Formats: sequence, C-alpha cells, structure tokens
Amino acid sequence: MRTICITLVLALCSLLACSGCGKKDSDKPAAKEKSSGDKSGAATGKPHVAYVTNGIADFWVIAEKGALDAGEKFGAQVDVKMPPKGVPDQKRMIEELLARKVQGIAVSPIDAENQTPFLQEIDKKTKYITHDSDAPDSQRLCYVGMDNYEAGRMCGQLVKKALPEGGSVIIFVGRLGQDNAKLRRQGVIDELLDRSIDSKRYDEPGKVLKGDKYEIVDTRTDDFDFAKAKALAQDAIVKYPKLGCMVGLFEYNPPIMLEALTSAGKLKTIKVVGFDENDNTLKGIQDGIVTGTIVQNPYKYGYESVRILTSLANGDDSVLPKNGFLNIPARSIVKDNVDEFWAELKKLTGK
Repeated sequence: MRTICITLVLALCSLLACSGCGKKDSDKPAAKEKSSGDKSGAATGKPHVAYVTNGIADFWVIAEKGALDAGEKFGAQVDVKMPPKGVPDQKRMIEELLARKVQGIAVSPIDAENQTPFLQEIDKKTKYITHDSDAPDSQRLCYVGMDNYEAGRMCGQLVKKALPEGGSVIIFVGRLGQDNAKLRRQGVIDELLDRSIDSKRYDEPGKVLKGDKYEIVDTRTDDFDFAKAKALAQDAIVKYPKLGCMVGLFEYNPPIMLEALTSAGKLKTIKVVGFDENDNTLKGIQDGIVTGTIVQNPYKYGYESVRILTSLANGDDSVLPKNGFLNIPARSIVKDNVDEFWAELKKLTGK
C-alpha cells in the first residue's frame, strides 16, 4: 500500500509539473503569430477596430501599446494582429477580421504593389487606413506615419557623420516589397551619392553604387528571419574586409549587426547606423558603438490609427487629414539626445 501511495503521489507531481511547463510555454512570446484583443465589438458595446502590423518585432509592441491606450481613451474594442510570415498570414488575419465585421482596420502593407487589389477589397467592407508603410493606390482613407524617403536621407546623414572621409557601406533590411523599406533605402542611397531629392527614384538591388566619397556595396534582405539576418551580417564582415559602415533599416537589424560585429571583434572598426528604438541600439549609442538611429513614433502610429478609426466608426470623418497623410516626423537620435529620448520612451510605454 505504501508503495502504491508513493507511486500515485509521484504520478500526480509529474502531471502537475507538466501542467506547469505548459503554462510557462504559453507565457512566452508567440513564435507563430501574435494577437491581442479578440473580443467582439458587439459583446463590449463599443466600436470594434483592428490594428494589423507587417510582422512581429519590439517596434510593434510599442505600437500595440499606443493602439490599446487609444482604445481605452476613445472607447473602442481593439484587436492587434502581428503576422509572422509575410503576406499570406497578413491576408488571413485581415479576412478573419472582416468576417467578424470589424468597423475599421489599420494595415501596414507588406507588399503594397501586389497587395493593392486585396487592400481595395477591404475598403468595400469596412473603414480602411494604412500606417507605417503606405499603399497609396489602394483607396485607403489616409496614411499614418512619416515620410520614409526623408527619413532615409536623415539616415544617410548619420552615415556621413560616421564616415566623414567616405567609405564603403552595406544596407540591411527585412524586405524591399514594403513601400517604407524602398523609400528609406533610396533616401540613404541618394543622400550618400549627393543626388537631388526624388522619392520616385529607385535603384534596383544587386549592383554596387558608387559616388565621389561613398560606395554602397550591397543591400541584403532577411524577410524578418533573425537567424538569416545575423548570417547575412556575418558574411558581409568576411566578404568586405574594408567595410566602413553597416546600416540597418528595420528595428531588429542594428542589434543583430552588433552581435555579428562583437563576435568578429569588429565593433571598433566598422561603424553602425540604425533605424528605430530597440533598447540595444539605444544602449549602443550611449556606449559610443552606434553612431545614431532614426526613430519613428510607433506608439503614436498605434494611438493615432485607433483614434481615427474609432471616430470613423462613430460616423465622424472630420478626423481624416485633408491631404490623406498624418505626418508623424522622424527624429535623429545620437549620443547628445539619447538619454532624454530613452527616458521619454520608457515613460510612454511604462517600462
């Protein structure tokens, strides 16, 4: 009997342990997709709107906070959706939201040109706006974000600060199908080659671009695959022994570049210029190993998108910007202002 009791106790402990492990795993960030909200608007008696990103990253966690805060402020039920694997996941999430008859959707298009026919269908079923990355031909009601070409040129100015005598530069970005990625990259290139301002210009990737002082040796895309992003950075360090500066155009790129440079012992020889406000990027600026970063305001992207959608759902279209563009300007963060900016960010997000 004693043996049986002990066996039963051990079995019970094993079950509890397994149950605990399952709960712990569910607390981790979702590897496949991330969403929040998901209560129906009818159930809450509030306007039901959705905020759809173009991937999963810390940048979007900040935007999610803004979207949910706006939901509380303006009395809306907000669903936030983060697709992990590109266009198919984003399309599926949007179709699910439309089936639930949400009263408004804000989307950051992954491939604006090829997604436009699908995005136009959204407009027939609910109020539809874009944020972060635009799809101007998709009949969206407005775009919430920054001028990405101008921000790219600001990023190019940071490269000039990092390499005042000139040198070779490589660009890393998640994907080039997104309107924002194309414009940022072109802005960097045009600034380094001292070209005139022309946001319609586009240099196809795959060729070396040379100016009087700067040479852009390559543009590498990782499709939000962090392991691939690191491998691409590591390969670039080996392939280009005289590389002067690495430029990362998506939030996760600069920290991954720093990891690769640390492993290669190149932190002091290859400069880093970034985009967005990842903690490791900001710490790198404080420590003097990152020249600077161009930051957006993802919190405000989320907040303003939900504010606009909620008003539209309530029948008020006066919130729409007259020119269809709610400009939230970019900022250049360097060592002189990084402490102030980081303190503002922590206060805003409650970190």
